[in-house]
Amino acid sequence: MNSEEGIKKLIVVTGMSGAGKSVAIQSLEDLGYFCIDNLPPILLPKIVELMHENNESLSKVAIGIDLRGKDFFDNLSNELQQVTNLTDIAVQILYLDAKDRVLVTRYKETRRNHPLSEGGSPLHAIQQERQMLADLRGMATHMIDTTEMKPKALRSHILELFNNGKDNIFKINVMSFGFKHGIPIDADLVFDVRFLPNPYYIETLRPLTGLDASVYDYVMKWKETTIFYNKLMDLLKFIMPGYMREGKSQVVIAIGCTGGQHRSVALAERISHDLKDFFDFELSTSHRDAMIEGKINEKA
Repeated sequence: MNSEEGIKKLIVVTGMSGAGKSVAIQSLEDLGYFCIDNLPPILLPKIVELMHENNESLSKVAIGIDLRGKDFFDNLSNELQQVTNLTDIAVQILYLDAKDRVLVTRYKETRRNHPLSEGGSPLHAIQQERQMLADLRGMATHMIDTTEMKPKALRSHILELFNNGKDNIFKINVMSFGFKHGIPIDADLVFDVRFLPNPYYIETLRPLTGLDASVYDYVMKWKETTIFYNKLMDLLKFIMPGYMREGKSQVVIAIGCTGGQHRSVALAERISHDLKDFFDFELSTSHRDAMIEGKINEKA
């Protein structure tokens, strides 16, 4: 991969049907690529044209092309040959393959029809596809045999191959919320801090939020808070690397109190700050129910 700053990147994902192209596309999407699956090859030059227009969202593009667009497939080799000759776009072709027996098994397990089967034998369709892709296979920049790979292993291989050690795609979002407004549906971990002393009952603190120093200090001064916080951080520091190893790209940690304005906000801020110092992950903080000047506060 061309590592020069400003060079646009185009990855064409192709290969045998059932070899894992969907997993590859999803993995590249997690790396920040703008992904298009099942693109008719005839439209490939149009995508390249759009990339030349300096659209920031199209600086990294991944395209999945396979025999689902078989009516256009005859043009694919010619179109790919043209784009690989470009000097201002780093073009790579990722070819995914697997043994015939494994591809047959995968189709039987998913009960899907091969694009070339037309109701006939899956094995015959796979062998026919392999012949059609022979030239394309020879053009590949990268080839991955997924015969012995589970989806998680393929994803890890894709990330290692194209991440180039530069971007950490594992993301943590620490959010506060109020139970009276409902538990966030996208939360992976939910912690209830309603057992802590509540600043709401202090008249001068009631209109403020956990982002205000006086509320923050009030929440943090209690022994219960210190014990809870230390135990929670030990847990998070232990499990976050495990989530990353298992292939998760994002973890949402939700801290809840009654209204989502005082205790949960203060603790979410402290947790986020300390995790950022401990881990080299992309980390954001959001406060779903903390109203600040009439607006919900969110910050990176």
